Amino acid sequence: MKNLKSIKLGLASLLLSSVGMSQSPAVTAWVINTDNTTGYNCSGCAPAVYGSIDADIQSIDYTATDVYVTTEGVPSYDVGPWSNPNVPEAQGRVWKITLNPAENTGNAKATSLGSLGAFINGIGVYNPMDGYYWDDANNVMKAGGVGTWNRNAYVYEAQSFDACLGHSDGSGSYHNHVNPKCVYDYTATTVHSPIIGYAFDGFPIYGAFAYTGTDGTGAIKRMKSSYKLTTSSTRSGGPTMSQYTAGDFCEDYEYTIGYGDLDEHNGRYCETPEYPNGIYAYFVTTEDNGDPYYPFVVGPTYYGTVQNGNAGPQGGSNTIPGSAVNYVPNITSVPKEINLGEINVYPNPVIDQLVKFEVANISTDMIVEIIDYQGRTLVYKTFPKGSVVNKVQVEAPYLNTGVYWLSVTVNGSKSVQKIVFNDGF
Repeated sequence: MKNLKSIKLGLASLLLSSVGMSQSPAVTAWVINTDNTTGYNCSGCAPAVYGSIDADIQSIDYTATDVYVTTEGVPSYDVGPWSNPNVPEAQGRVWKITLNPAENTGNAKATSLGSLGAFINGIGVYNPMDGYYWDDANNVMKAGGVGTWNRNAYVYEAQSFDACLGHSDGSGSYHNHVNPKCVYDYTATTVHSPIIGYAFDGFPIYGAFAYTGTDGTGAIKRMKSSYKLTTSSTRSGGPTMSQYTAGDFCEDYEYTIGYGDLDEHNGRYCETPEYPNGIYAYFVTTEDNGDPYYPFVVGPTYYGTVQNGNAGPQGGSNTIPGSAVNYVPNITSVPKEINLGEINVYPNPVIDQLVKFEVANISTDMIVEIIDYQGRTLVYKTFPKGSVVNKVQVEAPYLNTGVYWLSVTVNGSKSVQKIVFNDGF
């Protein structure tokens, strides 16, 4: 496979040249794995982990209109350790990036939970939210959705970030909400930052530094966010400032024209080294000391029109139009699905805060966990060998409406399934 991957890369370059696309950064910017490098390597974990998942990008395919990026979603650099139980898993993603990005002149599309784009090594770009939102009607925090007031992932999840400022969610998807420090040299403050990824509207994402002038002139400077932390003492339709301080929610940052260099999408139209004729581009935003600053990568909404095609689990495309692709290697075209094996949850969505499922007879102890989107185990229960005959019930009386992960470990293997807790408990 090592030689095959090298051949694939050579063929891709040749084909790009033959159709006049050799200078298209959307095709050439990706980190292609040419030597069977594996990912999920965690030398700092106890015990150390040296993974066998294909790292970075496995192949690049394209039509006249789109690029297809095949990846397992794990980087080649060391990751971990983390303070949550989630670890990277192979994702089988095929990201779709348009070669003809266009401004959305209608209502701007909001970024959603999960991936809003891909970094150049294939890992997901996540938005600033952590998946918890304020339900003002019931005066409680809820999980697994988006509301008017959404918790800031950097505030609530930073403790679980590794040295690269990344971590995995409950599906094993390794990702960054903020500046991906190991994707590029973030300490290079005197040169224009490179392309570090693409959003799903097809526009490039750059690191934190760029020319002062949008015409490609002037000194290199850190791109400053135009979102200003509120000084208000109240939140309309949200929790009080005594419950949660300013900055705990994404909406505590207010877009203020002229406050920074970037627009409400966290980008600007400008000339860059890769696009000397100009392009709209997003930029990572940080504070003077390098700490991440809201909205971190892409703003609350996209600048451009988002195509269909990245709608699989957590945003992975699951189709490639083979007949129209100029170069098609062997591709894992179906996104990773979480396999529950012989376990059947009923009903799902869960009602009455009682998780019920069926499982074949077990010959060892069974461990059942319910995990939230921050990777926290909220319910942990052990069923001794012989105590379970097919039907299992687990009470979860304190969980709010939202999405969780049910993890069942039995007979030496683990199965994980997404479960939903419904209203009207």
